[in-house]
Amino acid sequence: MAALIIFLIMTAVLVFLYLLAIMPRIVHKPDLKPLSGFYYAHRGLHDNEGEAPENSLAAFRKAAEAGFGIELDLQLSKDGEVVVFHDVTLERACQVPGLVSDYTYEELCRHRLFGSSEAVPRFQDVLKLVDGKVPLIVELKVPWQDISVCPATDRLLSEYRGFYCIESFNPLALIWYKKNRKEVIRGQLADRFSAGKGTRGLLYRLLENLMFNWVTRPDFVAYNHQHAGMLSRRLCRRLFGNTAVAWTIQSEAELERAKSDFDLFIFDGFIPSAHKRQDNQTLLKF
Repeated sequence: MAALIIFLIMTAVLVFLYLLAIMPRIVHKPDLKPLSGFYYAHRGLHDNEGEAPENSLAAFRKAAEAGFGIELDLQLSKDGEVVVFHDVTLERACQVPGLVSDYTYEELCRHRLFGSSEAVPRFQDVLKLVDGKVPLIVELKVPWQDISVCPATDRLLSEYRGFYCIESFNPLALIWYKKNRKEVIRGQLADRFSAGKGTRGLLYRLLENLMFNWVTRPDFVAYNHQHAGMLSRRLCRRLFGNTAVAWTIQSEAELERAKSDFDLFIFDGFIPSAHKRQDNQTLLKF
Protein backbone atom coordinates (compact mmCIF):
# COMPACT_ATOMS: atom_id res chain seq x y z
CA MET A 1 0.00 0.00 0.00
CA ALA A 2 2.81 2.41 0.88
CA ALA A 3 4.48 1.75 -2.45
CA LEU A 4 1.22 2.48 -4.28
CA ILE A 5 0.77 5.75 -2.41
CA ILE A 6 4.32 6.81 -3.24
CA PHE A 7 3.75 5.89 -6.90
CA LEU A 8 0.54 7.92 -7.04
CA ILE A 9 2.19 10.91 -5.41
CA MET A 10 5.13 10.78 -7.81
CA THR A 11 2.77 10.45 -10.77
CA ALA A 12 0.74 13.43 -9.60
CA VAL A 13 3.91 15.49 -9.17
CA LEU A 14 5.12 14.59 -12.66
CA VAL A 15 1.76 15.45 -14.21
CA PHE A 16 1.76 18.77 -12.35
CA LEU A 17 5.29 19.59 -13.56
CA TYR A 18 4.36 18.62 -17.13
CA LEU A 19 1.30 20.88 -17.12
CA LEU A 20 3.36 23.68 -15.61
CA ALA A 21 5.96 23.24 -18.36
CA ILE A 22 3.45 23.52 -21.23
CA MET A 23 1.33 26.27 -19.67
CA PRO A 24 1.02 29.30 -22.01
CA ARG A 25 0.37 32.86 -20.85
CA ILE A 26 -2.86 32.81 -18.85
CA VAL A 27 -2.74 36.17 -17.03
CA HIS A 28 -2.36 39.70 -18.44
CA LYS A 29 -3.07 38.31 -21.89
CA PRO A 30 -3.25 40.77 -24.81
CA ASP A 31 -6.39 41.02 -26.92
CA LEU A 32 -6.22 38.57 -29.82
CA LYS A 33 -9.61 39.52 -31.28
CA PRO A 34 -8.12 41.66 -34.08
CA LEU A 35 -6.43 38.47 -35.38
CA SER A 36 -9.73 36.64 -35.76
CA GLY A 37 -12.01 36.83 -38.78
CA PHE A 38 -9.10 36.44 -41.22
CA TYR A 39 -7.52 33.64 -43.16
CA TYR A 40 -3.76 34.17 -43.43
CA ALA A 41 -2.01 33.91 -46.78
CA HIS A 42 1.22 31.96 -46.33
CA ARG A 43 4.08 34.18 -47.55
CA GLY A 44 1.47 36.36 -49.21
CA LEU A 45 -1.05 35.45 -51.90
CA HIS A 46 1.65 34.03 -54.12
CA ASP A 47 2.37 32.07 -57.26
CA ASN A 48 6.00 31.03 -57.68
CA GLU A 49 5.48 30.53 -61.40
CA GLY A 50 4.11 34.03 -61.95
CA GLU A 51 4.86 37.64 -61.12
CA ALA A 52 3.80 37.41 -57.47
CA PRO A 53 6.17 34.86 -55.91
CA GLU A 54 6.29 34.04 -52.22
CA ASN A 55 7.38 36.74 -49.78
CA SER A 56 7.32 39.42 -52.48
CA LEU A 57 5.76 42.86 -52.46
CA ALA A 58 3.44 41.72 -55.26
CA ALA A 59 2.20 38.76 -53.21
CA PHE A 60 1.60 40.95 -50.17
CA ARG A 61 -0.22 43.53 -52.26
CA LYS A 62 -2.54 40.84 -53.65
CA ALA A 63 -3.26 39.48 -50.18
CA ALA A 64 -4.06 42.89 -48.72
CA GLU A 65 -6.29 43.82 -51.66
CA ALA A 66 -8.22 40.55 -51.23
CA GLY A 67 -8.65 41.10 -47.49
CA PHE A 68 -6.41 38.27 -46.33
CA GLY A 69 -4.16 38.46 -43.32
CA ILE A 70 -0.51 37.88 -44.18
CA GLU A 71 2.09 35.48 -42.80
CA LEU A 72 5.70 36.31 -43.66
CA ASP A 73 9.27 35.44 -42.68
CA LEU A 74 12.02 37.78 -41.46
CA GLN A 75 15.78 37.51 -41.20
CA LEU A 76 18.78 39.82 -41.39
CA SER A 77 21.02 40.59 -44.35
CA LYS A 78 24.77 40.91 -43.93
CA ASP A 79 24.47 44.65 -43.32
CA GLY A 80 21.66 44.29 -40.77
CA GLU A 81 18.63 45.06 -42.93
CA VAL A 82 15.46 43.21 -41.94
CA VAL A 83 14.46 41.37 -45.11
CA VAL A 84 11.51 39.16 -45.92
CA PHE A 85 12.73 35.72 -46.98
CA HIS A 86 11.99 32.19 -45.84
CA ASP A 87 14.92 29.92 -46.65
CA VAL A 88 18.31 30.18 -45.01
CA THR A 89 19.96 30.01 -48.45
CA LEU A 90 19.15 31.70 -51.76
CA GLU A 91 19.33 28.54 -53.83
CA ARG A 92 15.63 27.64 -54.13
CA ALA A 93 14.22 31.14 -54.57
CA CYS A 94 17.01 32.92 -56.45
CA GLN A 95 19.09 30.10 -57.96
CA VAL A 96 22.31 31.45 -56.48
CA PRO A 97 24.51 29.94 -53.75
CA GLY A 98 25.06 31.25 -50.25
CA LEU A 99 23.18 32.24 -47.12
CA VAL A 100 20.93 35.27 -46.97
CA SER A 101 23.24 36.58 -44.25
CA ASP A 102 26.19 36.39 -46.68
CA TYR A 103 24.69 39.20 -48.80
CA THR A 104 24.12 42.87 -48.13
CA TYR A 105 20.67 44.19 -48.97
CA GLU A 106 22.07 45.89 -52.09
CA GLU A 107 23.52 42.56 -53.22
CA LEU A 108 20.24 40.75 -52.54
CA CYS A 109 18.42 43.23 -54.74
CA ARG A 110 20.44 42.06 -57.74
CA HIS A 111 18.68 38.69 -57.70
CA ARG A 112 15.11 37.94 -58.74
CA LEU A 113 12.63 35.74 -56.88
CA PHE A 114 11.72 32.57 -58.80
CA GLY A 115 12.57 34.14 -62.14
CA SER A 116 10.08 36.98 -61.72
CA SER A 117 10.73 40.71 -61.72
CA GLU A 118 10.39 40.79 -57.92
CA ALA A 119 13.37 41.14 -55.58
CA VAL A 120 13.82 40.34 -51.88
CA PRO A 121 11.88 43.08 -50.07
CA ARG A 122 12.84 44.98 -46.94
CA PHE A 123 10.38 44.57 -44.10
CA GLN A 124 9.97 48.33 -43.79
CA ASP A 125 8.74 48.44 -47.39
CA VAL A 126 6.21 45.69 -46.67
CA LEU A 127 4.91 47.62 -43.68
CA LYS A 128 4.52 50.71 -45.81
CA LEU A 129 2.64 48.69 -48.44
CA VAL A 130 0.25 46.93 -46.06
CA ASP A 131 -0.20 50.04 -43.89
CA GLY A 132 -2.50 48.36 -41.37
CA LYS A 133 -5.03 47.12 -43.94
CA VAL A 134 -4.82 43.52 -42.70
CA PRO A 135 -3.14 41.85 -39.69
CA LEU A 136 0.33 40.33 -39.96
CA ILE A 137 1.77 37.11 -38.55
CA VAL A 138 5.49 37.81 -38.44
CA GLU A 139 7.76 34.77 -38.23
CA LEU A 140 11.23 35.49 -36.90
CA LYS A 141 13.92 33.22 -38.35
CA VAL A 142 16.31 32.92 -35.42
CA PRO A 143 19.42 30.80 -36.05
CA TRP A 144 20.30 29.13 -32.76
CA GLN A 145 21.39 31.80 -30.24
CA ASP A 146 21.62 34.85 -32.52
CA ILE A 147 18.50 36.86 -31.66
CA SER A 148 19.62 40.10 -33.32
CA VAL A 149 16.63 39.96 -35.69
CA CYS A 150 14.33 40.55 -32.68
CA PRO A 151 15.39 44.09 -31.70
CA ALA A 152 15.88 45.02 -35.37
CA THR A 153 12.33 43.91 -36.17
CA ASP A 154 10.92 45.59 -33.08
CA ARG A 155 12.41 48.94 -34.06
CA LEU A 156 10.39 48.82 -37.27
CA LEU A 157 7.19 47.53 -35.70
CA SER A 158 7.25 49.94 -32.76
CA GLU A 159 6.04 52.74 -35.06
CA TYR A 160 3.72 50.58 -37.18
CA ARG A 161 0.04 51.44 -36.78
CA GLY A 162 -1.32 48.11 -38.00
CA PHE A 163 -2.11 44.98 -36.00
CA TYR A 164 0.51 42.24 -35.85
CA CYS A 165 1.86 39.37 -33.81
CA ILE A 166 5.21 37.60 -33.81
CA GLU A 167 6.03 33.90 -33.84
CA SER A 168 9.12 31.73 -34.01
CA PHE A 169 10.26 28.13 -33.77
CA ASN A 170 13.10 29.31 -31.56
CA PRO A 171 11.98 29.94 -27.94
CA LEU A 172 14.75 32.51 -27.56
CA ALA A 173 12.81 34.91 -29.77
CA LEU A 174 9.74 34.61 -27.55
CA ILE A 175 11.89 35.07 -24.45
CA TRP A 176 13.25 38.30 -25.93
CA TYR A 177 9.73 39.61 -26.52
CA LYS A 178 8.54 38.43 -23.11
CA LYS A 179 11.39 40.37 -21.49
CA ASN A 180 11.37 43.49 -23.66
CA ARG A 181 7.88 43.81 -25.21
CA LYS A 182 5.35 41.96 -23.06
CA GLU A 183 2.45 43.72 -24.73
CA VAL A 184 3.24 42.18 -28.15
CA ILE A 185 1.34 38.99 -28.97
CA ARG A 186 3.83 36.14 -29.24
CA GLY A 187 3.35 32.65 -30.64
CA GLN A 188 5.30 29.42 -30.41
CA LEU A 189 5.74 27.64 -33.73
CA ALA A 190 6.07 23.88 -33.51
CA ASP A 191 5.95 20.66 -35.47
CA ARG A 192 6.36 16.95 -34.90
CA PHE A 193 10.10 17.34 -35.38
CA SER A 194 10.91 13.74 -34.55
CA ALA A 195 9.27 12.72 -37.83
CA GLY A 196 11.87 14.58 -39.91
CA LYS A 197 15.50 14.05 -40.77
CA GLY A 198 18.10 15.97 -38.77
CA THR A 199 15.56 16.98 -36.13
CA ARG A 200 15.80 14.10 -33.71
CA GLY A 201 17.08 14.18 -30.17
CA LEU A 202 16.04 15.53 -26.79
CA LEU A 203 15.93 19.22 -27.79
CA TYR A 204 13.52 18.60 -30.66
CA ARG A 205 11.39 16.31 -28.51
CA LEU A 206 11.05 19.10 -25.96
CA LEU A 207 10.22 21.61 -28.69
CA GLU A 208 7.55 19.49 -30.35
CA ASN A 209 5.90 18.88 -26.99
CA LEU A 210 5.96 22.60 -26.10
CA MET A 211 8.06 22.00 -23.00
CA PHE A 212 9.57 25.50 -23.12
CA ASN A 213 6.20 27.21 -22.68
CA TRP A 214 6.96 27.62 -18.97
CA VAL A 215 9.58 30.21 -19.85
CA THR A 216 8.18 31.66 -23.12
CA ARG A 217 4.50 31.82 -22.06
CA PRO A 218 3.13 32.10 -25.62
CA ASP A 219 -0.22 33.72 -26.42
CA PHE A 220 -0.82 31.19 -29.18
CA VAL A 221 0.67 27.98 -30.50
CA ALA A 222 1.06 27.59 -34.27
CA TYR A 223 1.33 23.88 -35.08
CA ASN A 224 1.58 21.77 -38.22
CA HIS A 225 -2.08 20.91 -38.78
CA GLN A 226 -1.15 17.37 -39.84
CA HIS A 227 -0.19 16.66 -36.22
CA ALA A 228 -3.20 18.23 -34.52
CA GLY A 229 -3.45 15.30 -32.13
CA MET A 230 -0.22 16.08 -30.24
CA LEU A 231 -1.18 15.98 -26.55
CA SER A 232 0.64 19.12 -25.44
CA ARG A 233 -0.90 21.15 -28.25
CA ARG A 234 -4.40 19.89 -27.44
CA LEU A 235 -3.99 20.59 -23.74
CA CYS A 236 -2.78 24.13 -24.41
CA ARG A 237 -5.97 24.84 -26.32
CA ARG A 238 -8.55 22.86 -24.36
CA LEU A 239 -7.23 23.09 -20.80
CA PHE A 240 -5.60 26.53 -20.87
CA GLY A 241 -7.74 28.19 -23.55
CA ASN A 242 -4.72 29.05 -25.70
CA THR A 243 -5.38 30.17 -29.28
CA ALA A 244 -4.40 27.49 -31.80
CA VAL A 245 -3.08 28.41 -35.24
CA ALA A 246 -2.88 25.84 -38.04
CA TRP A 247 -0.09 25.82 -40.60
CA THR A 248 -0.10 25.29 -43.50
CA ILE A 249 -3.55 24.41 -44.89
CA GLN A 250 -3.34 23.46 -48.57
CA SER A 251 -6.90 22.56 -49.57
CA GLU A 252 -10.53 23.12 -48.71
CA ALA A 253 -10.73 19.58 -47.31
CA GLU A 254 -7.79 20.19 -44.99
CA LEU A 255 -9.37 23.44 -43.84
CA GLU A 256 -12.65 21.76 -42.95
CA ARG A 257 -10.88 19.01 -41.01
CA ALA A 258 -8.77 21.52 -39.08
CA LYS A 259 -11.67 23.70 -37.94
CA SER A 260 -12.47 21.48 -34.96
CA ASP A 261 -8.89 21.63 -33.67
CA PHE A 262 -7.69 25.15 -34.51
CA ASP A 263 -8.87 28.74 -34.27
CA LEU A 264 -6.83 30.54 -36.95
CA PHE A 265 -5.62 29.22 -40.29
CA ILE A 266 -2.61 29.88 -42.51
CA PHE A 267 -3.30 28.71 -46.06
CA ASP A 268 -1.32 28.17 -49.24
CA GLY A 269 -2.16 27.14 -52.79
CA PHE A 270 -5.94 27.73 -52.79
CA ILE A 271 -8.54 30.36 -51.87
CA PRO A 272 -10.77 29.37 -48.91
CA SER A 273 -14.37 29.14 -50.11
CA ALA A 274 -15.70 30.88 -47.01
CA HIS A 275 -13.66 33.91 -48.03
CA LYS A 276 -15.03 33.77 -51.57
CA ARG A 277 -18.60 33.80 -50.30
CA GLN A 278 -18.17 37.01 -48.34
CA ASP A 279 -19.21 40.31 -49.82
CA ASN A 280 -16.30 42.11 -51.46
CA GLN A 281 -17.27 45.39 -49.86
CA THR A 282 -16.84 43.77 -46.46
CA LEU A 283 -13.55 42.19 -47.42
CA LEU A 284 -12.07 45.44 -48.63
CA LYS A 285 -13.42 47.61 -45.86
CA PHE A 286 -10.16 48.80 -44.40
